[in-house]
Amino acid sequence: MENQISEELKIMPRGPISRSVRKGRNLIAVASGKGGVGKTWFSITLAQALSLMRQKTLLFDADFGLANIDIQLGLMTQYDLGSVVAGKLTLNQVVQHYDKGRFDVIAGRSGSAGLASMPIGRLQILGEDLSLLASSYNKVILDMGAGVEKPVRILSGLAEKIIVLCTDEPTSLTDAYAFIKIMTMQYPKSEIGIVVNQAVNIREGQRTYDTLLKACTNFLKINPPLLGIVRRDTRVRDSIRNQTPIINRYPTSEAAEDVISIAKKVLANG
Repeated sequence: MENQISEELKIMPRGPISRSVRKGRNLIAVASGKGGVGKTWFSITLAQALSLMRQKTLLFDADFGLANIDIQLGLMTQYDLGSVVAGKLTLNQVVQHYDKGRFDVIAGRSGSAGLASMPIGRLQILGEDLSLLASSYNKVILDMGAGVEKPVRILSGLAEKIIVLCTDEPTSLTDAYAFIKIMTMQYPKSEIGIVVNQAVNIREGQRTYDTLLKACTNFLKINPPLLGIVRRDTRVRDSIRNQTPIINRYPTSEAAEDVISIAKKVLANG
């Protein structure tokens, strides 16, 4: 795995990273290093699970340029993050309450090159504004974009806790490791935890985690804990297709129960 990762790291963008913004204890970044692993679905479900545990929760679509939280939820948003970046509105003015999930949402803007290529200074200001807004919530979930581009690194670094989502696919494990390596080097105080998504069963999910853990232990000398395993569930696709959170549509499904268990562990760990 290390040889594959070395090749990945050669082409990764490297640039100055701001450490001036204080880490938010209630900010949780959900990242992966690779697209297509169910990050947005997991972020939505985690936000709802936390809200059901009486946590005032905000879900922030930080997947700049490929935002889709509003699409998965079937939200018709009048304002989004693009209005904030353009200087027309403030962050708190684009917050929308999602009644079905009992949490708040800040929608992104899909296909916006301006968001994806924001300069570092503007990202820092956005991060500071987000930290201020976060003080009004118990938990803020940041649904990050794939990869380790500048917005992903800076906003993930803002969060004290980072959940890295992966599947059993080799490219997913490679990219998850690469993301962990970059964040560990640049934000060593971040608390990183692993969630294995779309696992055939608990045993296979554990095996996937063990593979990633071995790489982290051998080459990074860190042992990111396993926060949970989300089993593969056909009802996930159905809930996404119907633009309804799985906890609403299939509250007793395996996938819903798995994410609820992860939410409990997140709360137990502070």
